[in-house]
Amino acid sequence: MSVDAGVEVRRLLAMPQSELDRLFRESLPGEIPRGEGTGTVLLARGARISGVVAKVAYCLAWQGKVFDSGRNELSNRVTPLRVRAIKAEVYRDKSRLDGGECIVLDYSRTSVLAHRIRDEIRRIGPGSYLGNVYWGRRRILNFSLRFPGPHA
Repeated sequence: MSVDAGVEVRRLLAMPQSELDRLFRESLPGEIPRGEGTGTVLLARGARISGVVAKVAYCLAWQGKVFDSGRNELSNRVTPLRVRAIKAEVYRDKSRLDGGECIVLDYSRTSVLAHRIRDEIRRIGPGSYLGNVYWGRRRILNFSLRFPGPHA
């Protein structure tokens, strides 16, 4: 992870929910990501608490997502072994947050475990996306994804 990416993640971890929402609303969807993205859980509870939760979640539960652009799907990297599991369909649709276009990560037809989950992401910088997680219609969490390499 580059220094810029680390600074960006620290900045996102420190943001309150209102700032994360503003950033999401002001961002465009961008291209559907390709390859492996490193994930960070964003709790929106202050930098210290959010940072601890993000580290624990990364070590024990969720490390990110792997996008397969040829199949319009993804799998999550989970557990300390980074197993690829919990698949989702990937497509563009209207965001539940503001009605604008976003990239939807839809688990309803691909996962028994996560069938009520819908993620929405928008590009917030080169190789960087901000996401909202919905359980049914209720938003429960934010996350970021960071993709390595050169990005426009």
